[in-house]
Amino acid sequence: MSKRRVIFCDFDGTITVNDNIVAIMKHFQPEGWDKLVDQVINKEITIREGVGRMFALLPTSRKEEVIDFAIRNVTIRAGFAELLDYCKREGITFLVTSGGIDFFVYPVLSAFPIPSDNIYCNASDFSGSHFRILWPHACDEHCHNDCGMCKTTIIRAYPADEYERILIGDSVTDFEGAKLVDTVYARAHLIDLCKELGLNYKPFENFYDVIQHIEELNVR
Repeated sequence: MSKRRVIFCDFDGTITVNDNIVAIMKHFQPEGWDKLVDQVINKEITIREGVGRMFALLPTSRKEEVIDFAIRNVTIRAGFAELLDYCKREGITFLVTSGGIDFFVYPVLSAFPIPSDNIYCNASDFSGSHFRILWPHACDEHCHNDCGMCKTTIIRAYPADEYERILIGDSVTDFEGAKLVDTVYARAHLIDLCKELGLNYKPFENFYDVIQHIEELNVR
């Protein structure tokens, strides 16, 4: 029996053209944010620590302003709606696995027919003086990277003996997941990692590229 296909798709810099967390920080310029970004990229601090500390720099008095900017600033990468249509036709499970935050991930994706149960991201709490990020999808006992939103934990819920696992991503939050899957569609930093580790990857610019390559897999 052939394996079922499942796609784990990143949000920031993948579904969206820009990285929304970085865009928020660049726009509002809380003191010290840029050093935290560099520390995350260079793996000097964990993703969870870096993202949590970045948003803790923003006062909740600016909540509506930040949310409005985050949603307005988004540009969806070409071919995303078509990829969702393709997955529906082909019976491919499509999951959004995002290191982003619920206050912009859910509103942006509400324009697309993705069940909320298929969207994994971090959560937010505005009850205090500053933004607080919550981590409903933390690492399981097999991951010790303090991911925040642990993509490998979600991937492991779809066993390799039952699923052909495909990851689409671009950056540091996708590194560990890329090591587990059958095929990676990569952009930006993720291409370098895939090259370094000899992973099975294809570079992509838009989601039409992804559809085309999956179609090529079908005829092999």
